[in-house]
Amino acid sequence: MTLVRIDVIEGRRSAVQLEILADTVHSTIVEVFGATVTERYQIITEHRPGRIITFESGLGEGRSDDVVVIQIVQSGRTRAQKRALYRELADRLCDRLSLRDNDLIVTIVENTHADWSFTDDGHDGNL
Repeated sequence: MTLVRIDVIEGRRSAVQLEILADTVHSTIVEVFGATVTERYQIITEHRPGRIITFESGLGEGRSDDVVVIQIVQSGRTRAQKRALYRELADRLCDRLSLRDNDLIVTIVENTHADWSFTDDGHDGNL
């Protein structure tokens, strides 16, 4: 399972662009991580300007107000799968939203099935 949090600066993208962003993240996770299409849990949060603070990444270019921060909570993927996901997301978001590599921050957080309230881990489904 995956839970995706997408953070952007308010007013920088239209509703259509946010939908493209969310759809692109989901389709990439399905293709690279092998997640099922129905395994879609996403939260998009728009922050007022100045509320996402990101410093220069060391790539020689600063970040802009188009920055996108994506946090993916998941389990069981290899380092190679994670690296492939980073690259695919950067390529697809560049193609679909003209997002620069330097304006994309992706982090993956590991958890287990026991960390989800609705998975079958041997109990009756009640918390």
